[in-house]
Amino acid sequence: MVEKVQAEIKRKKPFRGREEEAFVNLLRTADALLQGVAETLKPLGLSPTQYNVLRILRGAKPKGLSCREIGERMITRDPDVTRLLDRLEDRGLAARTRSREDRRVITTHITDHGLQILGKLEEPIGDLHTRQLGHLKARQLCTLIELLEQTRNKAG
Repeated sequence: MVEKVQAEIKRKKPFRGREEEAFVNLLRTADALLQGVAETLKPLGLSPTQYNVLRILRGAKPKGLSCREIGERMITRDPDVTRLLDRLEDRGLAARTRSREDRRVITTHITDHGLQILGKLEEPIGDLHTRQLGHLKARQLCTLIELLEQTRNKAG
């Protein structure tokens, strides 16, 4: 019997093991979920990574964060957080300030415009998550979260 993910990716040979099949399934699922997020963000001209940074900055309000701190909190790693922040700043969604005590320290804050954009996205993103994962029972979601956390802890 050909497994579903194997058929989806048109793979002729069987997977080397259940671990490989699970890995491919995880990547396919993450991609499918992220596509929904990207489509929801598209009308506002945001990428999922930019959206993630805005949420991080909102959570760090009013203090703000350094570029390094933002990078550490991101869901997916981005090798060029500085350029990402440049784009958000160019759009007026984030602002950077240099410390008066130590001119080497630059802190990024979310702007009022950035907060407005996030406010507009609260309901559509919440509805999307419900459409994507709402078919699972609470117990199944807890199990999924636990399994993903266990896997992520072993991956590092």
